[in-house]
Amino acid sequence: MPDGKARARLALLALGAVLALAAPSRAEPAAEEPTYGAELEGFAYPFPVQHRRFNSQGQQLAMAYMDIKPDQPNGGAVVLLHGKNFCAATWEGTMVALRQAGYRVIAPDQIGFCKSTKPEHYQFSFQQLAANTHALLTELGVPRATVIGHSTGGMLGIRYALMYPGEVEQLVLVDPIGLEDWKAKGVPLQSVDDWHRRERAATADRIREYERATYYAGAWQPEYERWVQMLAGMARGAGRERVAWNSALLYDMIFTQPVVYELGQLSMPVLLMIGAKDTTAIGKDLAPPSVQATLGDYPKLGRAAAAAIPQARLVEFADLGHAPQIQAPDRFHKALLDGLLPAGPAPGR
Repeated sequence: MPDGKARARLALLALGAVLALAAPSRAEPAAEEPTYGAELEGFAYPFPVQHRRFNSQGQQLAMAYMDIKPDQPNGGAVVLLHGKNFCAATWEGTMVALRQAGYRVIAPDQIGFCKSTKPEHYQFSFQQLAANTHALLTELGVPRATVIGHSTGGMLGIRYALMYPGEVEQLVLVDPIGLEDWKAKGVPLQSVDDWHRRERAATADRIREYERATYYAGAWQPEYERWVQMLAGMARGAGRERVAWNSALLYDMIFTQPVVYELGQLSMPVLLMIGAKDTTAIGKDLAPPSVQATLGDYPKLGRAAAAAIPQARLVEFADLGHAPQIQAPDRFHKALLDGLLPAGPAPGR
């Protein structure tokens, strides 16, 4: 029989095992660390990818997109706008749900992101990205659509709706950033070089822990790792400097081009979908602690935005974070489909 010390060690080991089983799940690193090209070469998308090639600001660019046709069209079209640390592919579940409901779905990667061109120099603005998207839809014969924007895609969706109000059937904003002016609230301005240094330091571990805390409200599932490696794989590749530079330019755009002051000008119906555990705020970690405590309060921000938008309907997910469409896809897609207006005439007819 074990002596007293041995019994104590066994008891401690048993207690440790119990605590480990009771502890919340942690984000675990991937067994493999893939490497992707500057335009996300090597990363598979759920539907065929096409490119619109065009000249902008004196250079040839290629805008990647998926154009998904339904088996039984309902006459409606939906445009999906991804967030800053997301790609068109991260809308995978939403694309399937909308297609099954009869919608034609167009999901682009904006210039500077994912499978689209990363220019060496580009004057990024939400107006420019909106104009690029509008040109794509015109070329595809989609004169009117429902626009769904997530995170930074929400800021872009607001700008698009303000620029082309007669062509937006409905605007859906999923945890949009830009519902507050971070600079006005006390976040210090960063230069593009500052953002570039931060982006060059990106690693899978940092990405994973940020996503766990913010996107998924502290929870983690193995299927989330794919989206971590999507970003980290570009940061490991030969084009990592171009990727980091474009990312820095995009952060500067997001920080310096607030849309919150124009919410009252949105003239179309708006469905605002908010994960109440979201705490996203650009530059939050750079602000003094007293300022940090005031930023990214999504329950408050969502309700204030709904009050400011003339035709707004607010849907809140009390237990979800910044990416409800990934964290709880069934609940999210039911709420989305319930909140969409009836589809109008088929685009292009």
